[in-house]
Amino acid sequence: MKRRKLLGTGATAATSALGASLLSSCTIRREETASPTGISKVRWRMATSWPISLDTIYGGAETISERVNALSGGNFQIKPYASGEIVPGLEVLDAVQAGSVECGHTASYYYKGKNPSFAFGTSMPFGLTAQQQNAWLYEAGGIENMNQIFADFGVISFPAGNTGAQMGGWFKKKLEGLQSLQGLKMRIPGLGGEVMDQLGVNVQVLPGGEVYLALDRGAIDAAEWTGPYDDERLGFARAASFYYYPGWWEPGPTLSALVNKKAWGKLPSEYKAIFKTACYEANLTMLSKYDTLNGAALQRLIRGGTELVPYSDNIMSAAQEAAFQLYADTSAKNASFRKLYKQWKSFREEVSSWNKVNEFSYLRFNYANK
Repeated sequence: MKRRKLLGTGATAATSALGASLLSSCTIRREETASPTGISKVRWRMATSWPISLDTIYGGAETISERVNALSGGNFQIKPYASGEIVPGLEVLDAVQAGSVECGHTASYYYKGKNPSFAFGTSMPFGLTAQQQNAWLYEAGGIENMNQIFADFGVISFPAGNTGAQMGGWFKKKLEGLQSLQGLKMRIPGLGGEVMDQLGVNVQVLPGGEVYLALDRGAIDAAEWTGPYDDERLGFARAASFYYYPGWWEPGPTLSALVNKKAWGKLPSEYKAIFKTACYEANLTMLSKYDTLNGAALQRLIRGGTELVPYSDNIMSAAQEAAFQLYADTSAKNASFRKLYKQWKSFREEVSSWNKVNEFSYLRFNYANK
């Protein structure tokens, strides 16, 4: 199929460039002093891609802040800022790279325009579940692979949250097969957006705080965010009636804490260990919260009139085919993507074979006989 250029790419690039230029010219006061006991006092700022109203995903940044403060006895403090308070939600990497803030909390796939390999740090269409993603990142070289890419931007990254498998988005009208996607205006970021583009969707990328208004006012026909809990808080059910599943483009998306490498290099080793530990806690805590909250939120949405609709088999099959063709095409053009994809694909095949034996067989029986 003919690939369409994602709507707004040029404008986004121009805005990011201007934002980076302005940020790099700013002088930010940082406090790094020694206490009477000789312990360094460090004060950092963290830009995020999230509105405060999304307490669970923004909560990842808050978890890092709270745990860093507690574990350092108040000597290392990080203040998180919501999307738009310091920089727009899609420019967190630019701010961290420029050193205008020391750290950020975001999704690396927002920056795939800078390097398509950034998508691996969040989620790949028809890729890894949350547990598989954690296994790849922590034990199969994923973190090291991602940080080779971030190094080109003067940044180091750490897994710092996961939403678990997501839903497939809100639609104003019910889809009538694959042809219904032609010309549909949909908010969907990452490589999932590129796959939808291949299927004929008019793709748009909007930060979380702007999605509801765009959907409600008809600027877009459909939108995806995370899952029932966040989607309920954002009010999507008031703007669209049909809630599709599964979110095949994000089966286990990781959120990342980004740190400016110069700022990281100035930290005492104890504070580095504290920051890493706080990110571990944020990663586990966010996933646990979403799994706890989403079930009840989904039932409330259904009682309120939301209609659950599965993607048709022809849409799923076409999307899967387009996804892996996209990976092959991108690998042919980009050496870093090709190297990372080869390692990731091998891990995906191995862990999927194992999970098919242990988890899938159990789940298939359990859900059929509950």
